Amino acid sequence: MKPTRLLVLWLALSPLLSVPAFAQGAATPNVPVADAATAVVVAVRRLSEPQYRQSIADIFGSDINIDARFEPELRENGLRALGSATLSLTSAGFEQYFNLSQEIARQVLVPTNGRLATPCAAAGTAVFDADCAQQFLAHYGELLFRRPLTAEEMQSRLVMAESGTQRAGSFQTGMQMALSSLLSAPDFLFRLERAEPDPAQNGEWRLDAYSRASRLSFLLWNSTPDAELLAAANSGALLTAAGLQAQVDRLGASPRLGNGIEAFLVDMMQIDGFDSMIKDATIYPKFNQLVADSAEQQMIRTLVDHLVVQARDYREIFTTRDTFLNRSLAAVYQVPFVSDEEWAPYTFPESAQRAGIFSQVGFLSLYAHPGSSSPTVRGVKLHEIFLCEHTPEPPADVDFSSVVDSDAGTSRDRLLDHMNNPGCIVCHQRSDPPGLALEHFDGLGQPRRYENGQLIDVSADLFGAKFVGAPGLGEFLYNDPRTSSCLVRNVYAYGVARMPGAAERSYINAQIEQFAGNGYRVPELFRQMALTPDFFSVVMPEGAPLTATELADAGQ
Repeated sequence: MKPTRLLVLWLALSPLLSVPAFAQGAATPNVPVADAATAVVVAVRRLSEPQYRQSIADIFGSDINIDARFEPELRENGLRALGSATLSLTSAGFEQYFNLSQEIARQVLVPTNGRLATPCAAAGTAVFDADCAQQFLAHYGELLFRRPLTAEEMQSRLVMAESGTQRAGSFQTGMQMALSSLLSAPDFLFRLERAEPDPAQNGEWRLDAYSRASRLSFLLWNSTPDAELLAAANSGALLTAAGLQAQVDRLGASPRLGNGIEAFLVDMMQIDGFDSMIKDATIYPKFNQLVADSAEQQMIRTLVDHLVVQARDYREIFTTRDTFLNRSLAAVYQVPFVSDEEWAPYTFPESAQRAGIFSQVGFLSLYAHPGSSSPTVRGVKLHEIFLCEHTPEPPADVDFSSVVDSDAGTSRDRLLDHMNNPGCIVCHQRSDPPGLALEHFDGLGQPRRYENGQLIDVSADLFGAKFVGAPGLGEFLYNDPRTSSCLVRNVYAYGVARMPGAAERSYINAQIEQFAGNGYRVPELFRQMALTPDFFSVVMPEGAPLTATELADAGQ
């Protein structure tokens, strides 16, 4: 879906978009810049819930409580990061953000635990302090908008703060109103990327320095740019190769790089949906929400430890038997749990036939039916997540009755009967083999060898590639070059909020080759991509681009 007319008008009418960050009295970068009227908004991306929460924590402190339910996010081409570029807000969603902005502003400006957000003014004063207000709004406005406030934006908040102070007889109340308006503004709730004419290349466009800072920070840290990164944008250093290198080195050396990579992995691996997962309690009495939450955490812990902490070969996530267990999951896996810790490292024995992230309870239970396994669903998701191959929806008139009859033979037998339909075999001969290799695990991910009294066959043949069980499937994926190329394309799409097109083919191929040369290590992939000019390339929206002046005129 495309952004609603309400959102477009909201953005057009907002003074936040009427000028770029460096115009109308804001701090001016020490580099040549285009005229304000030629600035172009090239992308609008709604903050995800984790990004919103982390940004608030980074700006105001981790003790700020955010008690709210956020509007659902949209997944496109397998990534929520792509869906964020097409999301707008419903009226109920905006009301939720507005109420939340008031509550956050209240917490920030109420002196607690020795914190006073406006140290230049005495608590409880009824007199408006313009200098203090401007100092406060300039500091937090830049952090929230990810760029300095324009003169117009500053003036409107000062008027609001002064009016609120006079009406309430409280400077604190007036500042809460001004801060709330920043927290509910489009430039905070959305990542608005702007382009400007490139002075070094006539007729070409480049992302402005602040948009570059945001793209870099959200990729590597999954949060808003910090003060040092914003300073590099303000000085123009981020527009230079040396300045970019310095910031990538700094952000990449931080432990927070793990946060950025984890956020990407959760998105790409589609580790969501556990809150709404349903299982038939009569068939799976061990299932409860604690098991679902634990299964989600197990996948995340395994991936982060393997790819970030140990920085091992990405392809080994398909073959590793190393993971982490807690007591709830141990019962589902039917293994002992002897640790006194909540979570403990665990290596499955070869006899368990557990190999790869897809053989964990999280993947197996999420991609199954409430009362049975589903080789097709599992196979479709394996192709989508790890190979970037999407399976079309089945025809509307397909008869699924033979497939869902879980009391008849094995899943393999039922699927073979189903594929007698000529309209089904084209997709099923690709999707089903990987899923059939995982049939030694039921719809909850518990081990089994028989289904309806019949021995389960986990051999598979995918267009001539033969493998047996989860270990065989893992070896197949380990050796398939599509897995690493899929990861590289997804990192790029996640960072820039669009899938690479034909124009980026040579760039993506070069990144894939460099990824292999670096031992398929994901942290290195993030760093190398963040250093390339193509990562900051500009793609104009469909139709004639709107300059900042034209966008403002659209709201008149």
